[in-house]
Amino acid sequence: MNTHEENYVGKSAIDEIISKHKVLTTMEEIQEASEYKYLDMQSMDYLSSQTKVPLSQIYSVATFYSFFNLKPQGKHTIIVCRGTACHTKGSKVLLDDLSTMPGCKEALEAGETSFTTEDRLITVKTVACFGQCALAPVVAVDGVIYSNVTSEQIKKILQNLQEDNKDENIRLC
Repeated sequence: MNTHEENYVGKSAIDEIISKHKVLTTMEEIQEASEYKYLDMQSMDYLSSQTKVPLSQIYSVATFYSFFNLKPQGKHTIIVCRGTACHTKGSKVLLDDLSTMPGCKEALEAGETSFTTEDRLITVKTVACFGQCALAPVVAVDGVIYSNVTSEQIKKILQNLQEDNKDENIRLC
């Protein structure tokens, strides 16, 4: 059995989710129910058959919205803003600091906007803008947004996550 089949949420779970929501919300919940927080093809295909929405439409929605993942995600997520204000305030340096993880630098240099470590501990993503330009550079760690992030702080965050000793609230100072 490959990892995609192992991740499959299951028909009864998807049927229950479908019965409660519209397709977009259903897709969100299916992703959330997935162990690795992504939409696999088997789940999208089943959703298509149950809702009578063409698979191409479901896939279109999944690729349009940045919060949908089509690849397995890590236990922890670090999102670095690449907007103009964040770039001029040092977000490229922060990405360089994160690229010390094996395979990350190559993925980011190849133009990927997301990278997950082989052990699925950490996913690094970039976004065009968080809309918090006055606080640049901005980084989100597991959904918590941090502002004016320095190279030292991002290295500490990475170290904490790699050691898997993350507190509920990461202390940056």
